[in-house]
Amino acid sequence: MPGIKPSASLTSLMMDKQDVTLTSLTQYARRPGATQSSLLQSARQPAPEEKRNTETEEKKAVPAPKKKRKKKHGITANLSGTRYEVIRLVCEKCKFDICKEDDPNSYLIWSDSFVSADRITELKPFQRINHFPGMVEVTRKDCLARNMMKIQRHHAEEFNFVPKTWILPADHSLLQNYAKDLKAKKKYRTFIVKPANGAQGHGIQLYRNAEKIPPSEHFIVQEYIDKPLLLEGYKFDLRIYVLVTSCDPLRIFIFNDGLVRMSTDKYVNPADANLSNLYMHLTNYSVNKHNEYYQKGDSVETGSKRSIRYFNEYLRKNDFDTMLLWRRIYDMVVKTLLVAQPHLLHAYRMCRPGAPPGSDSVCFEVLGFDVLIDKKLNPWLLEINRSPSFGTDEKIDFDIKSALIEDTVRLLNIKLSDKRRNYFAQKAEAQKRLFRTTKRNEVDMSELEKKRLNIEKRKEELKEQLARVRKATAREDFENRNAGRFRRIFPSEDKLKQQKYVNIMSSIFGVVMSGRAPAMQKEIQKVYNNQWREEDILDMIAECEADEKDGKGGVNKVQRGPKPLSSMPMSVQSPPMEDEFELEEEDEEAEYASPPGSPSLNRRESRPPSTKSRPGSLRPDSRVSNDASSLCNSRPNSGVSSMRSRPTSNMSAMNSRSKSLSRINGKQSILQRSIIDDNFLITVVKEREDELTKKTLQALNDMRIKFPGKTDQEAEFILDTLHENWKFHKPRIASYWLVKLDSIKRRKVIDIVRSNVRAVLQRIWRISDVDNLRLYRIFTRVFNRLLWSHGQGLWNCFSTTSQNGSWETIFSKSSENICENEFNCCRRIVQLCRDCLLIVYQFAAEAKSTSQQNSENTDLSSAGTLSSRDKSSTLMVPPNTQTLSQRYSKLYPRADTTAT
Repeated sequence: MPGIKPSASLTSLMMDKQDVTLTSLTQYARRPGATQSSLLQSARQPAPEEKRNTETEEKKAVPAPKKKRKKKHGITANLSGTRYEVIRLVCEKCKFDICKEDDPNSYLIWSDSFVSADRITELKPFQRINHFPGMVEVTRKDCLARNMMKIQRHHAEEFNFVPKTWILPADHSLLQNYAKDLKAKKKYRTFIVKPANGAQGHGIQLYRNAEKIPPSEHFIVQEYIDKPLLLEGYKFDLRIYVLVTSCDPLRIFIFNDGLVRMSTDKYVNPADANLSNLYMHLTNYSVNKHNEYYQKGDSVETGSKRSIRYFNEYLRKNDFDTMLLWRRIYDMVVKTLLVAQPHLLHAYRMCRPGAPPGSDSVCFEVLGFDVLIDKKLNPWLLEINRSPSFGTDEKIDFDIKSALIEDTVRLLNIKLSDKRRNYFAQKAEAQKRLFRTTKRNEVDMSELEKKRLNIEKRKEELKEQLARVRKATAREDFENRNAGRFRRIFPSEDKLKQQKYVNIMSSIFGVVMSGRAPAMQKEIQKVYNNQWREEDILDMIAECEADEKDGKGGVNKVQRGPKPLSSMPMSVQSPPMEDEFELEEEDEEAEYASPPGSPSLNRRESRPPSTKSRPGSLRPDSRVSNDASSLCNSRPNSGVSSMRSRPTSNMSAMNSRSKSLSRINGKQSILQRSIIDDNFLITVVKEREDELTKKTLQALNDMRIKFPGKTDQEAEFILDTLHENWKFHKPRIASYWLVKLDSIKRRKVIDIVRSNVRAVLQRIWRISDVDNLRLYRIFTRVFNRLLWSHGQGLWNCFSTTSQNGSWETIFSKSSENICENEFNCCRRIVQLCRDCLLIVYQFAAEAKSTSQQNSENTDLSSAGTLSSRDKSSTLMVPPNTQTLSQRYSKLYPRADTTAT
């Protein structure tokens, strides 16, 4: 009824239209202690199934809110500073997110204009920007001329690819004097005047008489190249694109394609009547596009703008030496950027203080080199464009420039994880600074603590060097896989050329940065001419750890370390993959046509030992045997025990090899070769290496240390006498080797054996560069071990009880396996180094007894010679008055450097 409010009792009984039955009341009434209120409350609750159905209907009635998906942020590119559409298209092709505004936190920032140093300083390590600070030193015409003239005073022949240049108004008087000298000699030259900071051919004028050139400011004057190479009667120049990915260290790439920009009027020699015809003298696209004779080509072979690939084909068809031209161009590009390197490095480090050396560069730059070719195929550097045009008015422009930008972005190696990695690196660096311990005063330290501190410093330096080597290796591997159409020209793969560039760079730093030159030159040799390999650094770190353990152990503690090896396991090569089968077959076919100096299977046997004795040479030692057991002499305390012969199971190695190869064949259906053929190929290669290693071992056995001025019998008698009276000579030899000689002189003693071993390998293996030879790398580790701990490595070889410092432990700590003959070669090298030390010591002792005016600088004078059984060569240890190489060339002729 309306207006009547139901009572509470009735309301409680009518909940959700649920009837309270007698069964439910009686059911709850059976519980002990149940009251009427509890019974009513229990009756009001719905059944469990009905409750679940009700909740389900309510959930269906109310729709659940949709979860907002987090937008995945990709690699962003800030292109607000560029007007070229091709850069935007390439970035979109590379899956970059283009920022709508000027985002300073983008991964990639591309700008057509100058970038301030403050902006480069604010960049995070994961960001990349397309300009270097300090590059203006070669991209501005007057700066390029000034730096080139400064370097030409010291290297005139190396930097002769720039036309003679004067900077106005400072060099106006020099220009007038040069013009007067030409006039007196009745010679005529054409001069071209350019604005110092001009571009696109604006403000360029030609003069036949240099006396008429006004002394205007911000202009340069160059001699005009009046005999250029012509293409179909037209003058042209090359736009060569060069990429610099880093300046610390310097890395230079050159693109294998570019533009050939031609003038639009046929060329004739400059005269007063045609000086104003810029369509004939200039090749700039911005100038010639206004001429009515300008042609837009349908392909790369037609029109006023063509490709460098077409130009190379044109040179080949006309019998020009294309390889010679491009070697000169590569050399010109590298030397030009070497001139800029001191300025680049200084400006970059000022903008990026605290950045570790060798870290990823935040800057890169694409440069446009304008090069003119004369009739003699000599390249002439006209100018360098810091922001080359990426306009795509023609199809050839789009094809070349889009490929250039795409390969550039790929070489930058921008990854999405760089930002996160940078965050954790900064956090780790902050924690390192926070928990850094305070340095103690060395005065309060004991000798043991000082020794530990020096070992820790050395260990940290080696770890940093190891990290740099690994990073450089990874970077080079990435560049080789992702270079695309780029080619790296610095650092050069040619070791001789690289050494030449390093010397030029050191000289340029000496000219430009005279105060800091010594430190920078030392750093240059360390960065660009580093000969250390990863395994060498790991060996030195292991030596530091061994020294550290010795320092903590105390005097009475027994030294612990790996036992010296008496024999080494056989080396089994890894199975050849599908691409290696064809390469190995090609190598076997090419061996019959290989040039002299290359290793081959069918080698001519060396000449038999000569029976004629030469003056001053040694007679063969009859006591030396070719067996491995006779490598070590029977002198007391020699420290080199005879090697135990260990049978090697070749069949088990080949069987395991066959099983691993069969597993690979099961995974790769492409490899259908039989196991027998694979084993045969592996056996052939292995036998070839074993044969050459045996010849090397025989040649090392033939070597002897010769005492200057004495016969071979007298030299052997001296060595036997030293070993018989070892207790008397031991402290004197130890004092001489470990105390009196410094590190340089100790290295000279070892280098006597090293240089001759190198010559033996060059003769037997028939290769000039043995640094990459596996056997020579093993020998290098042995030589380094002998010089370990200030000469302690070699001195330990004189003791039979020293096991922790023995040279044999370097192979037990390495994962590399060496065969028995290789191990015997190492033993023989150690024996030669020991004998060489004894001869040097005896020679110094006799020299001191005969002359009281002996100094420390003459301790290594004229001692030690390596000779062979056929008496074909001898090498004296050089005195300090002459270098080792000078005496080597006198006493060890190039034609007779090897032992048969």
